[in-house]
Amino acid sequence: MSNSSLAGVVFLDKPQGWTSRQAVNAVRRIFSTLPCQAGAVGKRGIRAGHTGTLDPLATGMLPILLGEATRFADYGLQADKHYLVSMDLSMQTDTLDAEGELCERFDHRPSDAEIDQFLETMHGPQQQIPPRYSAIRIQGKRAHELARQGQQVELEARPVTLYLLKKISYDYPLLKLAVHCSKGTYIRSLARDLGLALGCGACVTMLRRTSTGGWPAGMMCTMAEVEASPLCCLHPTVRWLADWPRLELDAAMARRFVQGQRLAMPAGGQPAGEVAVCGTDGSLLGVGRLQLHDGRQVLHPKTVLPSAQG
Repeated sequence: MSNSSLAGVVFLDKPQGWTSRQAVNAVRRIFSTLPCQAGAVGKRGIRAGHTGTLDPLATGMLPILLGEATRFADYGLQADKHYLVSMDLSMQTDTLDAEGELCERFDHRPSDAEIDQFLETMHGPQQQIPPRYSAIRIQGKRAHELARQGQQVELEARPVTLYLLKKISYDYPLLKLAVHCSKGTYIRSLARDLGLALGCGACVTMLRRTSTGGWPAGMMCTMAEVEASPLCCLHPTVRWLADWPRLELDAAMARRFVQGQRLAMPAGGQPAGEVAVCGTDGSLLGVGRLQLHDGRQVLHPKTVLPSAQG
């Protein structure tokens, strides 16, 4: 793998206690010091970023994009997520998880029927208020920073969708759920709303993201695995766009695409919309948008990878 082509995605199994930024920095450090990167990166190392924050308490899938792949981080941010969550119904904290300060204890023990009824009402589109202790910015500052300074934090409800809420087990005070939700969903807020509806606590004690964007849990690598064999944990950028419609261009068309030229495409090809554009060898050239113009289909370059221009 050449210096210029070291790019892709690592599906990290984030350790408990780490912030998402700590995880990104650790992975970036490993890849920046590889022999194939000697002299190819600056003081900050290879570019890296994640595609959806996980709380320090949480473990599980944190896709970390490296090099050119960071250009496609937004596509991961839009993806839906799968979680396993455990919550203690006898207590609540200020942060809505086990890392916060205890606010209140509760005696009410909801029945299985009460919990099942609540879960049924929570399927589908919802308006959810994020936790005060979150990374949402308010006038340039993180909400959790303002909350820790004792300031009043008012966050507006945001639309989310809960596709699946399944009770895995319930042995008071511990309730375990499987959750499939849209981007922007806060599991701590879901727990808070459950507690408020049932007159009990709902403090998150365990949270594990098992999938993002449909990627299976088996794709994850631990930090130990990344440290031992980083390149084996790195998936090519084209894999990150695996669910996208793919358009293959011959050598002549590929040259024009990476030069930013619009291309007239044969009729009856891909439907209009964004496509992953590849060469005949399967390498990713970038992302384009197919549009109809005067009855003809035209490919507009949207994001072209620098490595494809070399």
